[in-house]
Order: sequence, then structure tokens, then C-alpha cells
Amino acid sequence: MNEAKVSTGAGIALGATVIIWAFSWIVMKLVLRYAGPFDFSALRYSIGAVLLFAVLVVMRRPLASPPLAGTIVTGLAQTAAFQGLGQFALTAGGTGRVVLLAYAMPFWAVLLAWLMLGERPLARHWVGLALAAVGLTCVIAPWNGLGNPLSTAFALVGGMCWALGTVTSKRMFQRHQPDPLTFTAWQMAFGAAGLAIVAFFIPQRSIEWSPAFIAGLAYSVILATCVAWTLWLLVVRRLPTAVASVSSLAVPVLSVLMAWAVLHEEPTPSEWLGMAFIVAGLFAVSGVSLRRPA
Repeated sequence: MNEAKVSTGAGIALGATVIIWAFSWIVMKLVLRYAGPFDFSALRYSIGAVLLFAVLVVMRRPLASPPLAGTIVTGLAQTAAFQGLGQFALTAGGTGRVVLLAYAMPFWAVLLAWLMLGERPLARHWVGLALAAVGLTCVIAPWNGLGNPLSTAFALVGGMCWALGTVTSKRMFQRHQPDPLTFTAWQMAFGAAGLAIVAFFIPQRSIEWSPAFIAGLAYSVILATCVAWTLWLLVVRRLPTAVASVSSLAVPVLSVLMAWAVLHEEPTPSEWLGMAFIVAGLFAVSGVSLRRPA
């Protein structure tokens, strides 16, 4: 297979991943009509982890757990906390608002990497953080009241937990070089266990096993969790890291547009302005220029 075909295949995989993940936020909002947020998240990632382990068996990849401490922390932060808090934030907040706040993750990751990995932020990182602060202020719009402050707080904390999981993942790969698919399966299993414990202790509505709920669960497990993560691994392996990273910008933007079209959640002018600042900040943090190289 020549280089052009490899790039084309990776580009198609990248586009599919972005669309699947963007629409998954719409699905996450819709399934709340039939199940509690933590019950749904626990089901989603428990089934997803089982499927990933099945993939490991079929592909004859390593099954032994990577070092437990880092794997457990990553699973609790990246899967349990981020997904659980994000799903809970959707119970009271608009989809577009929640996803914009949650996808501020790269900014928290810059600060956490400084504290935990000794990666001192560069000038462009500080510019990106400043733009993000303006953007988040516009999205939260405190001059209009905080809307539902609990939803806003959970979305922001969820993004911080995702950043923590990203940094601990990087530390794991630096120190132990685990097989990526094996590491993903194990951290997802630990995250699912954490979500199951939370779901057991927090009262929620009974699950309504309607066709719509089953379809939403199937989409979240098969497409958003298993297929999208597999495609993402392909993208990361075949495309430059900067290109793959900046592509995540499309997820919150596309989610906002999908929420507008499907859920009739029209963004406010301040949310549009905030989204522009956040996207600009993410480009600054990534260090990718919009100009084509000579």
C-alpha cells in the first residue's frame, strides 16, 4: 500500500471518528429519557471493556494488566469521572454547553503536565490558556446568571479529570510502554467498575429497556467506544500527532451544530463567541499553523 493510500485511509478514519464522537453526545443526552446517568455510563463501559478484551483475544494481543497503579488512576479519571460527570451534567445542561466546557480538557492538560511531568508551558501555551479563559467565560456567561451551576461545574470538573487521565496515560507510556489496546481495555474495565459502584449507591430512575434506549446503548458501546477507539489508534499511528490532536477541535464544534439540528438547542451569541475563542486557544496550544508549509 503506497503512502497516498495510507494517508487517505487514515483521513477517512479520522473523519469517521470525529462524526461518531460528536454524535455520541447527542445520544448521551437522548438516553437520559430512559436511564439514570451513572447506570447508563456503567453499562456502556462494562460492555465496552468486555468487547475490547474479546478483541484482544482474537488479535492475540497481551492480556496481562499493565502496572496497576497508573492503570487504575487513568481508568477512574478518564473513564469513570469524565464520562460519569459529563453524563450527569447533561441531565440539567444543554448538550452544546456541556460538550464545550468538557472539551476544554487540553488546557487543563497543559497545567497538569507542568505539575506532574515537569513539562513547562511555552509562550503559545500561555496564549492558548488566556484565549480559553475568555472563551469559557463567554460560554458560562456569568453576567446572565450561571444557569444551572451544578451542570456547569460537573462539565468543567469532568474535563479536568479527562486531562488528568491523559497525563497519567502519558506517564504510563513513558515509563512502561504498555500495549495501547491492552491498556485501553484495562483502564476501561477499572473505570467501569468505578461507575458501577457509584451507580449502586446513588438513587436513579429505573432503566426503561425501550428500543430507543437499546439503540442508544448499542451506538455508545459499539460505535462510540469500540469502533471509534480502534479508528483513533489507526489515526494516531498513521498521521502526525499534531494533525490528530487538532482534529479533536471538530468534535465539540460539530456536537454544538448537531445539538442545534437534532435537539433544537440553538447556541446563544455568547456561546458562539466563546466557541471561537476556545477553538483559537486550542490551535495556539497545539502549535499548528493554518498556513500550508512551503
